[in-house]
Amino acid sequence: MKKLLALALSAALTLSLAACGSPSTSASASGSSAAGETTYIVGVCQLAQHPALDAATQGFVDALKAEFGDQIDIQVQNAGGEVTNCSTIINGFVSNSVDLILANATAPLTTAASATSDIPILGTSITDYASALEMDSWTGVTGRNISGTTDLAPLDGQAAMLQELFPDAKNVGLLYCSAEANSQYQVDEMTKLLTAMGYTCTPFAFTDSNDVASVAQAACDASDVLYVPTDNKAAENTEAIANVVLPAQVPVIAGEQGICAGCGVATLSIDYYELGTITGQMAVKILKGEADISTMPVEAAPNVTKMYNAANCEALGITIPEDYTAIEG
Repeated sequence: MKKLLALALSAALTLSLAACGSPSTSASASGSSAAGETTYIVGVCQLAQHPALDAATQGFVDALKAEFGDQIDIQVQNAGGEVTNCSTIINGFVSNSVDLILANATAPLTTAASATSDIPILGTSITDYASALEMDSWTGVTGRNISGTTDLAPLDGQAAMLQELFPDAKNVGLLYCSAEANSQYQVDEMTKLLTAMGYTCTPFAFTDSNDVASVAQAACDASDVLYVPTDNKAAENTEAIANVVLPAQVPVIAGEQGICAGCGVATLSIDYYELGTITGQMAVKILKGEADISTMPVEAAPNVTKMYNAANCEALGITIPEDYTAIEG
C-alpha cells in the first residue's frame, strides 16, 4: 500500500508541475534511441514552484536539450514545497538508476545526498553548499558525487544597495525562515556587513507559512527597512509579506528578483535562467565523461543586476537611481 501511495504521489506531482507551466516531463524511453544512440536519463527534483526555481530548471533543461536533442530523457518533478515529497521523488530516481540528478534548492540537495553516493548530483539555487552539506571546511569542491551552482549574490553589494537607498535608516530587520540553513548564513553575514556600516540589525525568524505574517509585522514595528535573503519559504510567501510591509510603509531589500517582485523595492540579483544553463553545461560534461564531478568546483552566476519593483517603490514614495532596471511583469 505504501508503495502504491508513493507512486501515486509521484505521478500527481509530475502532473501538477506540467499544469503550472513549468518544464514538462520527457516521455522518451530510457536506454537506446531508435538510431541506436544512448539516451541519458536525468531526474530533476524542484522544491517548489516560484519564478527563480522555475527559471533555473528551464535553463538546465534547455542546455541539455541543446546538446543532446532527443538523446536525453529529462524527468522533472516538483515537490510542492514539501521535504517529504523530495524523498519520494529522489528515491524514485535512485530506484530507476537515472544517470544524473538535478537538485533545485537545498532540500532536494540534502535529500539526494543522503539517498545516493553513486549517481552524480548537481545542485542549483543553492546558496551555501558548506551549510547544506554540513561541511566543516569549504574549498569550493565537495570531493564526492556532488557539485553544482550557487545562487548567492554578492552580499556586500546588497548591503551597499541598502545603504545607498536608505542612508538615514537606523534599524534593519532581517526576515527569514528558521528552517533554511542557507538563510541563516546570509543573515549572519549581512548582519556583520550592516553593523559595520552603523546600522542596528535584528533578526526576525518565522518557522513556516503560518507565522510569516505575524513575524513580518513584528519586524516592521521595530525596523526602518527590512532585508529578506534568498529564502525559498519567503519566496513562497511574498504576498503575505507584502500585505504586511506595504501598509506599514516599510521597504524591503530582497536577496533575489523573485522575492523583490513580490514584496521588495530593490535587489541585486542573479539571473536564475543563466544559473540553470551553467548547471546544464556542467551536466553535459559529466554525462559525456569529460569531467569528474568530485573535482568540479561549484560555480556562480557571472552577472548580477540592480533591479527594482516599480509598483512597490511608487507605493512607498521611493525614488530609485537611474542605473537600476525595472522588474518586468
